[in-house]
Amino acid sequence: MQTADTTPARAPEDSPALVKKIGKTTYKVRIHFSQTSTETMSDKIKRMLKNEIQQM
Repeated sequence: MQTADTTPARAPEDSPALVKKIGKTTYKVRIHFSQTSTETMSDKIKRMLKNEIQQM
């Protein structure tokens, strides 16, 4: 059995987390954003949509 450590090097315990239980497994996903990013959330969504359209 292989496992991967997906915990970022610095995951603050007070960062938001999504918790989802599927069957007998509970998944906890912590959300964090770069403190140095210059891209707004709107810019990010537009970029993601543009990339998705280009792949069609």
